Amino acid sequence: MPTRKLDDAIVNPITYATPGTYDEIFSTLRREEPVRWTESEGYRPFWTVSKYNDIIEIERQNDKFLNEPRLNLVPLAEEETIKARTGGSVNPISLLVNMDGSGHRMHRSLTQAWFMPPSLRKLENGLALLAKEFADRMEQMGGECDFARDVGVWYPLRVIMMILGVPREDDQKMLKLSQMLLGSSDSEMSVEKAGLEARTQAIQGFFQYFGALAAERRKNPTDDLATVIANAHIDGQPIDNLAAMSYYLIIATAGHDTTSGTVAGGLLALMQNPTELSKLRANPDLLPGAVEEMLRWVSPVKHFFRTANEDYTLRGKEIKAGQSLMMCYPSANRDEEIFQDPFTFKVDRTPNRHLAFGHGAHLCLGLHLARMEMKALYRELLSRIDRLDLSGEPAWIAASLVSGLKRLPIRYTMHKRVA
Repeated sequence: MPTRKLDDAIVNPITYATPGTYDEIFSTLRREEPVRWTESEGYRPFWTVSKYNDIIEIERQNDKFLNEPRLNLVPLAEEETIKARTGGSVNPISLLVNMDGSGHRMHRSLTQAWFMPPSLRKLENGLALLAKEFADRMEQMGGECDFARDVGVWYPLRVIMMILGVPREDDQKMLKLSQMLLGSSDSEMSVEKAGLEARTQAIQGFFQYFGALAAERRKNPTDDLATVIANAHIDGQPIDNLAAMSYYLIIATAGHDTTSGTVAGGLLALMQNPTELSKLRANPDLLPGAVEEMLRWVSPVKHFFRTANEDYTLRGKEIKAGQSLMMCYPSANRDEEIFQDPFTFKVDRTPNRHLAFGHGAHLCLGLHLARMEMKALYRELLSRIDRLDLSGEPAWIAASLVSGLKRLPIRYTMHKRVA
């Protein structure tokens, strides 16, 4: 592929909606140019980093590779507009994922204990009931549904809203704001608006909603995560409004689309690999490992950027201070030097040290929750679905940051769960 055409493909959202094309491009990069200087019209140049160990090397060195200047692919014109509005930053608000150093550590510590397994155990019964509710919903649909739209989107959304204390009647509103914020470039996605103005409107909508929720939780605290954030202290002082609203926003959005993509993508992988599905049915103890393989297989977060804080040599390439590096997680999770038969889906794969949750100080805060909710749903589905087939063509969202299935039409038979 010609140089310019390859660079354009790396930034093109369509690439991430066609797994075969993505795999072909990044297999070639891993083999021939694992650290590639990438220049595509309309974007600031960057280094594309496609191999597992190189991403580990970057993410382990938070003093040398920073989050704040640039976190993801944003068109240059949009960056300039944001900088004009913020006075120089390309990030319209300060989110946990954008932070570095002590600021990141202090903000992360506010909820880190809440997201650890001992604290999350209190959610097990609620997750089991929610999984049963969605399996019941599938049963009521009469043996056919679009799993991505009917289950994959709504189940993880309800989990996140449940822990935040958002009432069920507001789920539709939260989904709409989330879709506007992520700004998918896929024309089929049901969002009225897209682009920077839509994202700005979504941020305002989230801030307005969670501002009211935080005020209520300060007056009447409960045991939900909204209360933890509303009453948090940073460096000995009560959390300010902007920091609190930003925290609500990242929790409400980051834990939804990623898990949604993996839930649906994992089911597709099982249908496309019936031997693995049979293996999992025969031995339910394989479920935790199967969930890890789904995460590796789907890799819902397609990339994050880091920016070099000093000159650095990576795999013989001279990275200059101020240059950005795009860490390509699906590519790392197919790295032939790390994973045996990386293009084969194996529910019993071991070891499976995938990078779907990132690595290092910015390891995904909600990784234990994501695993718990996926296990709860699949435990319920596998115990009740007798037959499972595709009833149409699956399709992926065209988005370069977070991408999952937008359509997964399935046909199935179910039996009622024995109490």
